[in-house]
Amino acid sequence: MSFVSLVIIATVLALSFAAFNFVKVKKLDEGTDKMKEIAGAIRLGANTFINYEYRVLYTVVLIVAVIMAITTSLYSAVALIIGSIMSGSAGMIGMKIATYANVRVSNEARKTKDIGKTVKVALSGGSVMGLCVAGFALLGLIIVYIVFGIAMGQLNNTELVTNWMGVSFIPFAMTLSGYALGCSMVAMFNRVGGGIYTKAADMGADLVGKTEAHIPEDDPRNPATIADNVGDNVGDVAGLGSDLLESFVGAVVSSMILAYYLILSAQFRGASVPEGLLSKMILFPVAFVSGGLIACCLGLATVLFKSKMSENPHKDLNLATYISAGLTIVSGLALSKLLFGGFSDLSVVSFSLGWVSPWIAAAIGVAAGVIIGAIAEYYTSSDYKPTQNLAHTSLEGPALTITQGMAVGMKSCMAPCVVLGAGIIISYYVSGMFGVAMAAAGMLSFVATTVSVDTYGPISDNSGGISEMSGLDHEVRRITDTLDSVGNTTAAIGKGFAIGSGALAALALMISYLYSYNEIGTDLILNIVDPMILAGAIAGGALPFLFSGMLIEAVSKAARKMVDEVRRQFKEIPGILEGKNKPDYKTCIEISTKGAIGEMKVPSLMAIGVPVLCGFIFGPEFVGGLIIGCTISAIMIAIFAGNAGGAWDNGKKYIESGAIEGSEKGSPAHEAAVIGDTVGDPLKDTVGPCLDIFIKIMSTVSLVAVSVFSKYNLWDLIQRLF
Repeated sequence: MSFVSLVIIATVLALSFAAFNFVKVKKLDEGTDKMKEIAGAIRLGANTFINYEYRVLYTVVLIVAVIMAITTSLYSAVALIIGSIMSGSAGMIGMKIATYANVRVSNEARKTKDIGKTVKVALSGGSVMGLCVAGFALLGLIIVYIVFGIAMGQLNNTELVTNWMGVSFIPFAMTLSGYALGCSMVAMFNRVGGGIYTKAADMGADLVGKTEAHIPEDDPRNPATIADNVGDNVGDVAGLGSDLLESFVGAVVSSMILAYYLILSAQFRGASVPEGLLSKMILFPVAFVSGGLIACCLGLATVLFKSKMSENPHKDLNLATYISAGLTIVSGLALSKLLFGGFSDLSVVSFSLGWVSPWIAAAIGVAAGVIIGAIAEYYTSSDYKPTQNLAHTSLEGPALTITQGMAVGMKSCMAPCVVLGAGIIISYYVSGMFGVAMAAAGMLSFVATTVSVDTYGPISDNSGGISEMSGLDHEVRRITDTLDSVGNTTAAIGKGFAIGSGALAALALMISYLYSYNEIGTDLILNIVDPMILAGAIAGGALPFLFSGMLIEAVSKAARKMVDEVRRQFKEIPGILEGKNKPDYKTCIEISTKGAIGEMKVPSLMAIGVPVLCGFIFGPEFVGGLIIGCTISAIMIAIFAGNAGGAWDNGKKYIESGAIEGSEKGSPAHEAAVIGDTVGDPLKDTVGPCLDIFIKIMSTVSLVAVSVFSKYNLWDLIQRLF
């Protein structure tokens, strides 16, 4: 039970640290009455959206839970509900602290005029989201492990059970799959709904405010500016947290499920499996990420409890990340030795280098996560040539700005894919299929710090908006702009990390899927020249394009309504642009809320329904091809969308910083950059982030449903009849 105790300690430590930071941030002063009023409006809008969205979400969760209880097992349905509660709680708490922290960051800058002290408040707020993501994920896992694994005796049961429909599965593997699916459903709704909301508001504010009325970003005269700030919280905080919580759970769960199938296959082949190996393989991924969570607590504490922060926010944020990643690798080595050091021969599960094999695979994942983040920073930060060149292109007009941004995004796809490919190959040859899953778990093992640093971005962005709308002096806005600029880079790094980790997690889930429908002991072959599998791969490759098109269209529809409303107010409410009358913020918030909830339903449900429908019509081979095609296609589109959008955004900010002579605000070059940024908005904040959710939820749904549609599908029925 010592390793279970480690998981419990890590969970309690993380959630306690999160609670401490939540209370500490909330105790800080909000500032002037004007600041409190604006922050209250943002908080009310965010709460209204999330409450409305969760009513729709949990209706779908309950329906899916009932279907799972009927077709698989009651305990998997209960695990699904537990997963949805954990993910939903993390998203809700993270969003709430962001709406409390934003105004306090502004006020800290107003009072102290000190970048270091202001960064500390922003990171304290962000750390609540990061620690809750890993803490709630592990809390749910330990509940499932203790209640279903130990108390109900599922943990060491490797026998297939058959339910009333004749569907066979391993009990604990199905329970874990249900838990992962619950997390996935919340992530999909939060990412898609939040992504549509934030970009509809942002584009509406920019297209009329900046481009037509020529007023600054976050100007209080713009009716859409409050909705824009609300969107940062529902999309970039709640959506981000749920997204990476799902990746975290998916990677860990797929590793645990693979452990079952690897041991079962070895036993089927007549190999001698050392006693206790299964339980150690099940525990290792959970123990590894628990050690990572403790490392994250230490990394964040090192920065947050420093007596004096540096004047370079990026330096402090990187310090937290590097300490967390480094300590995770060190703790993982010790855990690998403790769990597997007593076995003399581990070749039965393809651990080619003995007890150190799973640690090497996980360490490769950690390194890959850091490298992919660095690649994203290179292509999107204004400190490097790609974005600087893009900014200079704005001197030649919007057409070339858009063309150059597309080129940056496309070129940026290669390097992350090389890193992912190398990580997959090395981890496989070191420790087999289990190693690939552990590489995904390793990449996500320091997710608490990654999400903390990423959430710092939207909090800083909001603080800048509040400073502008409250009329605070230039020095305050300079500080918040500095924080926001760093936040744009951390957001791009976070999106790259989310896409990379999502790809590895989806791959690990797909491997578990292949084991689930193949006969135990047979080779895992998905022959791409098989017509059924090839057809599935082609259809799967097209799905991310359909999904992305639906999201962009959804953003466009909602943004069009926002543009019409902002134009109406400028026309019908006299004195707005002169600052004599206040705009109607509430109507703009309602437009974004209704637009996001209305438009998110079809793409969200498509991710759940398509693999199930295809499975019942064409069978598991077709769905296997579907997942492969979808995963490969989605990785490319997501990297392109995230990096192109990030480069357009930071290229605009590079121009606004005065780095290019003759391109000051209001100039043709600046207007071209604003147009590029507006084109990139739905790509980087809606399409890119949502695609990694899309491939993970398709893999998770397929993993849960394959035991049913591998037995009952129309294609098999037709073949038997004819």
